[in-house]
Amino acid sequence: MTQPPPKFRREPAEQRKEALILAALALIAERGVRGATVRAIADRADVTQGLIRHHFSSKEDLISAAYAFHMSRMTNLTASPNIAEGASAKARLAAFVATGLNPPVVDPASVSLWASFLNKVREDERMRQIHEQTYHDFRDRLEGLITDALAEAGITATPSRLRQLAIASNAVIDGLWMEGGALPNAFEPGELPEIGLQSVGAIIGIDLQKTGSQP
Repeated sequence: MTQPPPKFRREPAEQRKEALILAALALIAERGVRGATVRAIADRADVTQGLIRHHFSSKEDLISAAYAFHMSRMTNLTASPNIAEGASAKARLAAFVATGLNPPVVDPASVSLWASFLNKVREDERMRQIHEQTYHDFRDRLEGLITDALAEAGITATPSRLRQLAIASNAVIDGLWMEGGALPNAFEPGELPEIGLQSVGAIIGIDLQKTGSQP
């Protein structure tokens, strides 16, 4: 018995596009970029291939959109910690670091996706531009938090120095995030955020473990 063709859903265009992106991300995590064919994505999203082509000019267009969506989601999750209104600048920075090193940001599927996209970033100019944009978005948010925390502590730093502190702190967070997702059983509960707070605190010269407002 043949299966009926997927039905066209009367949903807002942005909602349909996001559903296609999420289907693509699920397949990329399972099979890699090459395994996420247009047909497989259509089957996973329960839509026609024509609907995918209606929203995306090519598979490469969909893959680029999926990468931008994934990276922006990781940044937004990290930047949205549960912290009391009116918290100190130091507490906001500590929350950003700790949130970025806890689930759901630290997640094996997220690291698998990042690794799957890596070769495309090296080969494709559009993917490289998305990578650069999302990297700077995360780092700029981190630099702003560092700037506020240092100012609150009465520590003066030049723009060049603030940039270097953000680069170094970002590298620590990225490295711990990658290891935590790749080897989820290698660390004790709470160990990654503790190391992250110690390390970023040492880099910027502020004790981030004593804030009283960490998530």
